[in-house]
Amino acid sequence: MSSTLESDAVAATLNRLLAAEDEQDLAAEWAAAGVDLGGDFPVGMGAAEMAERTKDIIMSVSREGGRLLYLLTRAVRARTVVEFGTSFGISTLYLAAAVRDNDGGQVITTELQQDKARKAKENFAAAGLGDLVDLRLGDARETLRELPGPVDLLLLDGWLDLRLPILQVVEPRLRPGALVVVDDVDLDIGRGVYEEFRDYINDPANGYLSITLPVHQGVQLALKLG
Repeated sequence: MSSTLESDAVAATLNRLLAAEDEQDLAAEWAAAGVDLGGDFPVGMGAAEMAERTKDIIMSVSREGGRLLYLLTRAVRARTVVEFGTSFGISTLYLAAAVRDNDGGQVITTELQQDKARKAKENFAAAGLGDLVDLRLGDARETLRELPGPVDLLLLDGWLDLRLPILQVVEPRLRPGALVVVDDVDLDIGRGVYEEFRDYINDPANGYLSITLPVHQGVQLALKLG
């Protein structure tokens, strides 16, 4: 039995998007957006402004990070997956492919920038996975308040300073044994603003057991206890 990742439509869509990401000059793109990747996270910049400034930048998991998402989603037999940070939909495609191979379900993802959301929907359709994706346009702190439960896997891959608030929004829907996957935890730019999130998810009193994996720029994997 082959994986949906290997289907012509999914593989072609992912290869196209990942190749486009590889061609980016990220330092120049972020500098043009007013962000110094070697400096502090721009906490004074609102999410909407940041989304507009970075609307043309492809921000996604790495190839190996994407395959990890697929494997984790399959391993826990996830039927309901929630993602914070759609961008152009690369990580969403890995999640949706796994949900397809889990005999169906839903990936609920959210994007603040409408042009990115439109392009992501086009990518889902091109890959033949659009029927599995519920893409919600708007601020994730609001769009993720209404969720079907229970949630089997949560991916946090959006703005660093919003990850803890988003986790706490989704947390009541996480089932015991659910996985929380957090991308880019070793980015220098996020070290200061990210500390509160680390303290929260690494505190056993909050109901998680976690480990950080050396995948790309760091992936934190947390198990919801209960």
